[in-house]
Amino acid sequence: MTRTVHCEKYQSELEGLLAPPFPGKDGEHIYNTVSKKAWMEWLQHQTMLINENQLNVLDPTAKTFLDDQRAKFFANLDYERPKGYVAPK
Repeated sequence: MTRTVHCEKYQSELEGLLAPPFPGKDGEHIYNTVSKKAWMEWLQHQTMLINENQLNVLDPTAKTFLDDQRAKFFANLDYERPKGYVAPK
């Protein structure tokens, strides 16, 4: 049986992740409140942010930036997009 969660981003019951995406409080929060669909979309967006902003993911400043953007993304707040980005239709 598929595990479902009330997705924070889509505000509906959707398929959940199979396991927390990383250890700790934030990983557990994502596991309990973010759908698989929203998580996959975040991973694509995160990759764009890393590439376009040439972020070093080992840099604490970059990690803080990505953590902040991830929270905004899932809460449907205004999050950063690469310059010139046009969302697909």
